[in-house]
Amino acid sequence: MKKINLLSTLFLLSLAVAKTNAQSPSPKNAGYEGPNKLNTWALTITPALTQFYGDLRQYDFKLGPEEHLTGGLGLALHKQVTPIFGASLNFWTGNLNGSKERIYNAHFESKGFLQTTINAHANLKPILFGYNKLKRWKWDVYAGYGYMWFNSRVYRLGTGKSVELIRTNTNRSSKTAGEWERDGSTYTREIVFPIGSAIHFEASPRIDIGLDFTLNHVNTEKLDVTYGGGGSEQYPRQDIWLFRKGDSKLDKWGSVGLSLTYKIGKNAVMAKKDAKGNWVHDPAKGRYHLRYTNPLDLIAPPYNPTMNDADSIAKANMPKPVDPRLFTDTDGDGVADLFDKEPNTPTNSIVSGGGVAMDLEKYVKDIIAKNLPKEECEAMFGNIEFDTDKAIIKDPSQQILKQVIDLLNVRPNCRAVIVGHTDARASDNYNFQLSKRRVEAAKRYLIRNGMQDPSRVLVEYYGELRPVSDNKSVEGMSRNRRVEIRILPMNSIRSSYPAGFRTGKKKDQEPSKVAKEPKKKK
Repeated sequence: MKKINLLSTLFLLSLAVAKTNAQSPSPKNAGYEGPNKLNTWALTITPALTQFYGDLRQYDFKLGPEEHLTGGLGLALHKQVTPIFGASLNFWTGNLNGSKERIYNAHFESKGFLQTTINAHANLKPILFGYNKLKRWKWDVYAGYGYMWFNSRVYRLGTGKSVELIRTNTNRSSKTAGEWERDGSTYTREIVFPIGSAIHFEASPRIDIGLDFTLNHVNTEKLDVTYGGGGSEQYPRQDIWLFRKGDSKLDKWGSVGLSLTYKIGKNAVMAKKDAKGNWVHDPAKGRYHLRYTNPLDLIAPPYNPTMNDADSIAKANMPKPVDPRLFTDTDGDGVADLFDKEPNTPTNSIVSGGGVAMDLEKYVKDIIAKNLPKEECEAMFGNIEFDTDKAIIKDPSQQILKQVIDLLNVRPNCRAVIVGHTDARASDNYNFQLSKRRVEAAKRYLIRNGMQDPSRVLVEYYGELRPVSDNKSVEGMSRNRRVEIRILPMNSIRSSYPAGFRTGKKKDQEPSKVAKEPKKKK
């Protein structure tokens, strides 16, 4: 049962540390980490000399009669919460002894004591000197709370260990805080409050070395199985187990040791100086440890361009001069010289969107002459021309439309689909409306000039949304400016017009295809 109590105590202390860590900001929200992760855990081992301070102590800084040097070993798991504050879970084991001739004439030994504490740490170095001075150094002060388990025995001076006066190996010695059975001995358990200071030096990305000074205040006068009275009083050994306090202070023990720390974490690196003597941090090389790093040093300073930089950026983004050929049409075919592949076509020539002359009349006549079966409707492309930025059909294009009327009147199994497109020079809405006005003008012309069944005329208008080429080159924009006529079978509900490709827009931004069928005239 007593062993279970000890294990329960250790487990509760571990839970307390875990709770402390859990209440710290998570890596996702931790302000000190930001975009660059830091290592925060470390493990320290400290071999040390130990010293008792209490009633059975002749001198503070040298050995008394029948005293000898004692030592201990400490182990600590550190968690750095910020560059200044941290916490640790600490374990100690070791030996203590002491003696005093005056009044007591006795010496004591406490072998194999155990101690576990939780400590809070504050790093004074960045507070006093800043982060970049003494960069490799860390100066901690700390305080904590925990438990100590000890088994002490008192002997008469001058007799070695042959005359034992009293020991804590009884049930009566554990009435204040508790007890623990170990190897047949009863260990007294008492509360302990450690305070101390530690100096660390960053020797490598993984290893720190340092000195550790600790003074442990034990909440009892019985670590040396003695409580003190006045200077003239005799040692009241018979009252040692009465719950009373003497005139002396509570017992303490101290330690001074050399610490060796291993910094836990991935890809450990440490800061280095550049040619100018400035400390340089490069997060791309690995993770720095929060014990020695100000997270702000990992954030690159904002780029503030000079006036020369600003001028260079402005010149690089300045638009190129507009080509004057964009506003001229030498041959008057409705295609600007900049996009006209044949800038010298004869007057009233039928041309494509690229300004290339087309013999559309011959093509239409050949189709009519062949008088193909009704179930066969071949696709036929034509280019209907308009005045610039208008929906007025030019004379050459009227001749094309008359040929379309003749074709449809002899081919009742076919229908016409008039499709309008623009390039991307104007706004989306403007181009959409312009293509709509032009195809509706072509449709009205067909109906008013002899189209026998207006229901066989379908119009579609897409503005700039269905290019057949990109809009980044002169040739591409030339191909995209077109109003076309397709001849399709009557059983085709919509045109099989290819979707083409688009630039500069997301798919979910494309409006649905617009298609209208005219009402039949009564």
